[in-house]
Amino acid sequence: MLRTMFAVYAAEPSPENPLASLRVGERPDPEVPAGWVRVAVKAASLNMHDLWTLRGVGIKSEQFPMILGCDGAGVLDDGTEVVLHSVIGDPDWTGDETLDPKRSLLTEKHQGTFADHVVVPARNALPKPADLTFAEAACMGTAWLTAYRMLFVKSGLRPGQTMLVQGASGGVSTALIQLGRAAGFRVWVTGRSEEKRALATTLGAHDVFESGARLPERVDAVFETVGKATWSHSMKALKPGGIVVISGATSGDASAAELQRLFFLQLRVVGSTMGTREELGDLIRFCAINGLKPQIGAELKFEDAEQGLRSMLNGETAGKIVFSRP
Repeated sequence: MLRTMFAVYAAEPSPENPLASLRVGERPDPEVPAGWVRVAVKAASLNMHDLWTLRGVGIKSEQFPMILGCDGAGVLDDGTEVVLHSVIGDPDWTGDETLDPKRSLLTEKHQGTFADHVVVPARNALPKPADLTFAEAACMGTAWLTAYRMLFVKSGLRPGQTMLVQGASGGVSTALIQLGRAAGFRVWVTGRSEEKRALATTLGAHDVFESGARLPERVDAVFETVGKATWSHSMKALKPGGIVVISGATSGDASAAELQRLFFLQLRVVGSTMGTREELGDLIRFCAINGLKPQIGAELKFEDAEQGLRSMLNGETAGKIVFSRP
């Protein structure tokens, strides 16, 4: 007899109306392959990647139905509380798993975390610190790990230098603000609304500006997740020799690369995707040392997944959106 479980999943690709593909119902309870572990999911956070999955981006049509959710925290069968690392690499790959040509994220080839249970390779389940709730821990594996790698692995910034975060309220942006402040950078942030800028200030930004505003001076690094809507401003905001670190393009690809500015001012553009298992462990320790807790804008029940996805689709975020169980 087939065992089933509760799940939030994408039924099929729906490029124009992603929420039309969303389903809340029953899916098969997963089998546990050798070397993998089963996790009873206690909390899982929402990412833009989930909207891309609903649209059918980065996933083959034959992979549907696909349970959503890249991130999560929960409990192993033996009672161990864990945080999940979302990058699933080739077992034979050595080195940085984000560079593995065969690597994938949960929800691309393997079913995700918006369910009663998820199975992951044993190495992808890291011990959850006691000082993080399940909801807080569920924010670590994608948004916070992405921000950590952008800031500490890719940017080359030194404490005391100035960083600009484009966008004030998304999961990666809020993580960048909190991490940057804790690490001793001068943190500047742009935001589309007074409410979003106020949130950035609350999280530790030293100064906030309207989107596209002329800055008091040029900055050492810009952190980009927006793309087309902010790209020109990002390039103009940099000091000669400065760097843009980009991990997303939620508003689409840049319409112009600003190549003349790029070569004349010897600017640098660096891409960044997710992070490694070791970096996730370092991130968790950094947060513990500095008493950092992720900014959670909304905590909902899994059954209310459509509400959370609609908020993200409309840009109505104030930090991470998390689904959790009592």
